[in-house]
Amino acid sequence: MKTITNYFVAVILFISLFSCDKGLTEMNINKVNPSYIDPIFQLSNAIVNSSLPTSTVTYDMGIVQQMVSPNGGVLAGANFNQDNKSPLSPLWQAYYRNVIRNTRDAIAHADSIPGRQNLKNMGRILQAYAFMALTDTYGDIPYSEGGFGYPDKLLLPKYDAQKAIYDSLIKELTEAPAALSSTGKTEPGDLLYAGNIAQWKKFGYSLLLRAGMRLTKIDPAKAEATVKAAFAGGVILVNADNAYIRHDANYQHPIGNMLNGTEGANFYLAKPFVDQLKSTGDPRLSAIAIRYVGATSGPSQTVAVGSTDPAKQVGMPMGRDNGTIGAAATADGLVSFYEYSQVDRRRLTKTQSPAFIVTAAQSQLLLAEAAQRGWITGTPATYYDAGVRAHMEQLATFDAGATVPAGSITTYLLANPFSPATALQQINTQYWIASFLNGTEAWSNFRRSGFPVLPANPYVGDIPAGTFIRRITYPVSEISANTTHVNEAITRQGADRMDTRVWWDKP
Repeated sequence: MKTITNYFVAVILFISLFSCDKGLTEMNINKVNPSYIDPIFQLSNAIVNSSLPTSTVTYDMGIVQQMVSPNGGVLAGANFNQDNKSPLSPLWQAYYRNVIRNTRDAIAHADSIPGRQNLKNMGRILQAYAFMALTDTYGDIPYSEGGFGYPDKLLLPKYDAQKAIYDSLIKELTEAPAALSSTGKTEPGDLLYAGNIAQWKKFGYSLLLRAGMRLTKIDPAKAEATVKAAFAGGVILVNADNAYIRHDANYQHPIGNMLNGTEGANFYLAKPFVDQLKSTGDPRLSAIAIRYVGATSGPSQTVAVGSTDPAKQVGMPMGRDNGTIGAAATADGLVSFYEYSQVDRRRLTKTQSPAFIVTAAQSQLLLAEAAQRGWITGTPATYYDAGVRAHMEQLATFDAGATVPAGSITTYLLANPFSPATALQQINTQYWIASFLNGTEAWSNFRRSGFPVLPANPYVGDIPAGTFIRRITYPVSEISANTTHVNEAITRQGADRMDTRVWWDKP
């Protein structure tokens, strides 16, 4: 009897054990922890992180002599022709980590979801923009394997030749806009155009236009064919279609944040930029610039002494440092270098200012050059005038106080008419002005076109005297970790120096 009882107890315990286990698997699943993210959020994350970092002020805008600082340390860059590794890597880090990683993922996820093909192609367009900015800056970069570190654990990607990258970018920017469908699912969560397919198409074809024009020196035939395809597709021609990042209190403009913070008194409008606007009676000068008359320090740059009068603006000369800028200021009739003109951080570079990626002004001016070359229909002068007018009108987007009156625009165009004899110089000088605050694009087009004609920064640094910085060197992190592939790129492209030209930058 005792044996039977013990057996019965064992059976009960066995049943109880398995009864207790029932449902434990379900209990151990966290039902509120997300296992999937809608790819539109990844695309929007990439969009908000596409604003250019502050390194483009230190280098890109300094190289093309729009803004400059006489101070060294972490600010030493284009002002001293110095290969300063400290501010060189932010574009690489920001775009690979926050833009390309997210677009790679968004494209892959959207492709696996029925009905999300528009999202996939929007991702392809934004990704092409980011890769173009990176390759224009550094030359050969990780492209075919770049951005796959997170999903595929590809941590040491190979570097692709810039020619191959451009071939692929042109393919992407030809296929993706064409594949966008007005009858497909829209993506209202998209932070660039709120899912407006027509605007995304124009954005894509405008980037294709930009890519085509990059090739004018290295491959004129392909440049012409690419430009014609972009023109036929339809590019951004009015400011309502401009591609720009919107900032708020949570997502602040990187450059605006810097110039309204610790570096507010360290950067000044460069003399060539101010002189160009001043000598032509350009009404944009009063919309862009401010001079703190009598200022002897950063704290004394107050609203009370600020003047936007074009006649009072004085640009800082290139090639000066802490030891020589004081004498330059005295020679210019200023009490200190703090009196030189600056971009107005209370209008154009607020913390919540927009960051423009592609604009109607830029597209119209590229079309003016294409028409001048005989590649497209239309008159160069018409495109030129439209481009200048579009940028002047665009300034109101930054702040109502930066609005250029319509009458002033007309007066300027009449006083500075388009001339076929100096067409390329005029067009690309205007492109330089229209790309203000988009240093990466201003610098790329300057290298591509050779305009505006600027005297080389006289400061003796890490490039031969009388030359310009042609590219940014690779980040230390890449050189130390991805050594084999970096060295392959250097062997193919040339020395990892700032005077080495990228593939399309043909002398």
